Amino acid sequence: MLLECIERETGPQPSWSILWLHGLGADGHDFVPIVPELLRRGWPALRFVFPHAPVRPVTINNGVPMRAWYDIVDIDLANRADESGVSQSVEQVEALVAREVERGVPRSRIILAGFSQGGAVTLAAGLRSADPLGGLVALSTYVPAAPKARAALAVGAERQPVFMAHGSQDPVVPFQAGQQSAALLRELGFEVEWHAYPMPHSVCAEEIRDLGDWLAKRFDAG
Repeated sequence: MLLECIERETGPQPSWSILWLHGLGADGHDFVPIVPELLRRGWPALRFVFPHAPVRPVTINNGVPMRAWYDIVDIDLANRADESGVSQSVEQVEALVAREVERGVPRSRIILAGFSQGGAVTLAAGLRSADPLGGLVALSTYVPAAPKARAALAVGAERQPVFMAHGSQDPVVPFQAGQQSAALLRELGFEVEWHAYPMPHSVCAEEIRDLGDWLAKRFDAG
């Protein structure tokens, strides 16, 4: 069954889709307000899809159920993500991608974006995507199960351009973890555009501007 989603279309018959995954404990509404801040004159018609993660108990939060793309079992990044939960979320995201293809938007014009937990799922999905998406956006996040990333890498996945951004004062996902993940993706052959901002675990206006510049390149090329 497809995840419930909020959708916003910027024009009739969208030719590009952006799937945006929220962070832990939030929901699809979290990034809806970013749409008008991101949009630029002359862009093609876009469909933004903001899915709600399933509700599940989160170990690190005393087992309290909340919207989460996977369980967080440890503070340590190497063991933080519940791998089966990540895999399940990747499958759910791929189902949403397939629906966009059915609606007439090819994978090459689908951008997968995510913040924090949603960004980790974005990167996990990107690594496994043999049929490349139009791009990956990973904000304030990391590659889950990083030591296994090379083994998970699908042939051709590295053709997907990546935008990564992180706050230098992030107390939730350490800045160094974002840097290391960007370096890992580059080692695997991805083209990564990396940005750092003096902010905590959040999003800032400069980041939205830089992301808009990156998206404009994608739209111009595709």
